[in-house]
Order: sequence, then structure tokens, then C-alpha cells
Amino acid sequence: MSRKLTRILVIDGSEVARTIISRILDEEMPRTQLTLCGSGREAQARLEEQHYDLITTALLLPDMDGLDLCRQVRAHPSHHHTPVIVVSGDANERLLQEGFAAGVTDYFDKSLGYQAFVEFIKGFTQRNPGLVGRVLYVEDSPTTARHTLKLLEHHGLQVVHTTTAEEAIELLQHNAPGNPEADAGFDIVMTDFFLKGAMTGGDLLHAIRSKFRFTQQEMPVLVLTTAESPDRQVEVFHAGANDFVQKPIVEEILLARVRSLLLIKQQFTALKLQAEEMRLLATTDSLTGVRNKCHLLRQGAGFLEDRRNQPVAALLLDIDHFKRLNDSHGHLTGDQVLEEVGALLNASVREGTLVARFGGEEFAVLLPRCRLEEAQARAEELRAGIEALRPASHIITVSVGVASTETCPDADLTALLDLADRALYTAKETGRNRVCA
Repeated sequence: MSRKLTRILVIDGSEVARTIISRILDEEMPRTQLTLCGSGREAQARLEEQHYDLITTALLLPDMDGLDLCRQVRAHPSHHHTPVIVVSGDANERLLQEGFAAGVTDYFDKSLGYQAFVEFIKGFTQRNPGLVGRVLYVEDSPTTARHTLKLLEHHGLQVVHTTTAEEAIELLQHNAPGNPEADAGFDIVMTDFFLKGAMTGGDLLHAIRSKFRFTQQEMPVLVLTTAESPDRQVEVFHAGANDFVQKPIVEEILLARVRSLLLIKQQFTALKLQAEEMRLLATTDSLTGVRNKCHLLRQGAGFLEDRRNQPVAALLLDIDHFKRLNDSHGHLTGDQVLEEVGALLNASVREGTLVARFGGEEFAVLLPRCRLEEAQARAEELRAGIEALRPASHIITVSVGVASTETCPDADLTALLDLADRALYTAKETGRNRVCA
């Protein structure tokens, strides 16, 4: 999902409170734009200048009552839906009785302290994300489309509008993951269920779930329909919709449904990123940043079997006299050397190359579509680059063994690495700091 700064308006008559809240929020929520006000009148002026994603106000302000300010926020055309949190020393009877009617979204007990208040704000913004996202909107009625587009864009959403299911499918195809020409992609789809073209909204839903294989979490779909009968509504859900809104559209209901679906997409994206991070942790050498041996052995066989990678070259690099360096200068220096060599290898290889720490001070590189002569030249570039590296202010050299399936087309991963290891042994025996094949 696209990201933007979270704009928060904090209203409190205490300058000390504003200063402390500002300092903690800057540290804990760096993607926050904070505006501080000491009075209700000052807050009213700020509300005219820009839109805020969240407003917090003390119950007692120097010039007005906090609940009266809430009522003014709810009456404001640009902040009618903005969450408002009232900060009070206790949830007194008046706040509990009048708060909902005044438009209070939630309240915080300030006796818990400033750090707890910031944690409360962090949790609130995670549970109640603003309307941030890119919407694919399919509607063939010009009047309805014009009204809904204005409404969605007014609340900060990016909207791509199309009038047919066919055009929507083309846009989804163009923005599919893995397409190098894709735009930002879409966070949710909104579609009329009864489109006038050859394909209906139901056909679009079927394509989203069956052709593109998008789950309801990966691509939430909100259907707009005039259908009132339970059978029609059941049909919408059976087609794969997450939710529906009946026409004519009520702004508050539409926004609530959109916000709910954006939260579903946000949670899916967060879980997907977390899973990817866990996968990388499991397959990456934590010290050097290159892949680990387990990943090399697991993926290398398929790497060789893929005809598009042929011929495949294998390089084995061994840092010369590394044990002597460790014994003379300590393991911290040795770790720094390994880290910088790993970083250079990652930065030097082309896309599609597999780089791994093979063990100790040894690294393996699998090069796709690389003949033996070219592999030797690439190995020499890496050898020279490492010699010029000077990690931890030490001169470091490597010996490199090279092998390629160009000369051994039937070699599997084990055989290819064994050939590279023999060449590495030759490089060491003939003086080190050289490339042998």
C-alpha cells in the first residue's frame, strides 16, 4: 500500500504537555506530522489550513470546552469523519454521557502518563488507518461515478475509474505482481454488480478470484448494487465480494466499508512482508549478508536444471591466510573482513546470480548464462576488487576456482562445485591470489 505522513493535531493548554508529547511522538512515530495548539481557537484556525488524520484534545481548554470543540470538528466539512480522542484525568459521567453525541471517537486517561499516551496513539492509528490506498473503481453510470469519485478523492484516496469489466481486467493484468511495467497496483476494487457491457460485475469478480487468483485479503472487492433481496445479496458474496453497499450511496456507510477493506489489505501486506523477512532471515548468512550454504544447496540444483540459465559457471573464492589474520588481529577483525567481502560480492554480481557463504572464509557464486572464458574474466574482476578493498585497513587477497557446464554439460550441482573446488586447490598450490579453471 502507498504510504503518507500521518497528520495529527494535538490540542492541550499545557505547554509542558505539548513539548513532552511532541518529543516522544517524534521518536516513536517518525512518519508523523505533528501540529500543536494551546487553545480551541488556535485549533479552529489550523483546521482551516489543512486536513488531519487524527485529532486529540484535552477536555478542559483555556478558551472552550473540549466537547464543544468536538462538535465543531464534526460540523466541519473536511473533518466530519476525522477521529477525535479526548484526553481527560478521568472518564467522568458527563464525558461518558455526552461524548458519543459530541462526536468523540475514544478517550484516554492522562493519569497514565505521556509515554502511555503515545503508545495509545500508535495503537489507535494501527487499528484505525486513514483512507490511504489506490482504488480501481468500475462504474458505467456517469452521474454515480462523478459523485463517488469526488467523494473518494476528497478523502485522500487515489482512484482509477473505468466503465467496463473488460477494461478493469486489463488494468489488473497490467498491474499484476511481477510485471516490470506495472504501476503502483491496487489496494481494493469497487465495482457495480450490474454493468451494461458484455461482462458484468459478477464476471469481473470471477476473474479476480479465478483468473488472477487474488484472495479476499490480497485484493478486497466492494460491490455497489441496487439489489435489496437477500438472494441477490447472497449472489454477491458467492461471486467473491468481501462486502457490498446499496445504492443510492450513503457517504458514511461507503467510507466505513472502504476503511474496513483497506485495513484487511494493510494487514495482508504486513503479514506478507513479515513472511518475506522471515524467509530471508532463514536463507541469509547474518554476518556477510549473502545467502547461506543451506539456500545454495536447496536452490542450486534447480538453478542448474533451468535451461534458461545454461551454461552455468561456478566460482569458489577462499580468503587467503584467513586463519593467520584471525590469530593475529582477533575474530572481530576477521568478522569485519568477511562482512565487507560479502557486501562487495553482493554489490558486484548481476541480477540472477546466486552468491552464498560456502563455509568459514569461503564463498560460492553461481553465474547464469556464463561460458568458461567469461567466468574467468568475472572471477578476475572480483579478485582484483577484493584486493583493492582494504577491509579493516588490511590487504586481503582471494584464490578463486572456476568451473562451467559449458565444458561439463552433464554436471549436477555437486559435480560442478567439486570441479570448482579442484581449480581452487590449484590456485592455492600455485601461489594464491589468482584465478584458476
